Amino acid sequence: MLLHPLTWPDGKRVAASITFDIDADSLIRNACPQDGHLRLPQVTQGRYGPTVAVPRILETWRRFGVRQTFFIPAWTMEAYPATAEASLKAGHEIGHHSWRHEDPMGLTDEQEGELFERALETHVRMTGRKPRGYRAPVYNATPGVIARLIGHEFLYDSSLQADEMPYLIKAPQGEIIELPPHWGADDWPPFAHFEEIGYLMPVRAPSDGIRNFIEEFEAAHTHGGFYMPVLHPFLTGRLARWMVMERWLETIFEAGDVWFAPLEEIAEFAKARRDELRVDTIEEPGA
Repeated sequence: MLLHPLTWPDGKRVAASITFDIDADSLIRNACPQDGHLRLPQVTQGRYGPTVAVPRILETWRRFGVRQTFFIPAWTMEAYPATAEASLKAGHEIGHHSWRHEDPMGLTDEQEGELFERALETHVRMTGRKPRGYRAPVYNATPGVIARLIGHEFLYDSSLQADEMPYLIKAPQGEIIELPPHWGADDWPPFAHFEEIGYLMPVRAPSDGIRNFIEEFEAAHTHGGFYMPVLHPFLTGRLARWMVMERWLETIFEAGDVWFAPLEEIAEFAKARRDELRVDTIEEPGA
């Protein structure tokens, strides 16, 4: 049962966005700043995402006729401009995902602010507009990050986890819509095999790893909820895994009772129903 249900457009039972974080090889460069660029197995593992997996994913979305959301660090946008260009050309949303996937918790407010603004400038230069949504690396949005998003008039954040449904964050600086992720719908736990950043998940059959995404969807579908997996192209975009995911998605599209939309549109819908949303409060640091 959902405490704060919403009635989705056109009688659809579920609102869904299959989101991807296109981190590429920013991860190994951050984990090993002295020699990350020399670690070719990890560099190429990340590079697979924008160069091989994303074209595959874009073709699936073209075939299904949907637009979805990609969160891309600005460094990745600059390193792989064709990926950003192809995503935009197909009508997909690109959200702010830091400069180079730096964890806000490891930065001073001044450092975080400088990198946030640097990334924002890249988005405007490469897309022609400010992004309207943000997802923090490792979901580590801080009160300072939320204040910065509100100050820049972002529509939504997608980092915090106080509900399964869209909810309203109230902070001293104002309000912002939260579209909550959670680790049960993230592909790092089932698929990440990346020793340098502390993940050595056992290699498993694609159908085993993807089963949790299916069961999360089934719960959202039963209760009329919100479904938003957090995927990474170099993990779930691998050929066998994406084949399993694509076959399952085909059954959902055939059913026709799911509203697939970019997060920006889902957040706009939720904002228009502000009074129906759960409210979560963020206090000033040190309060």
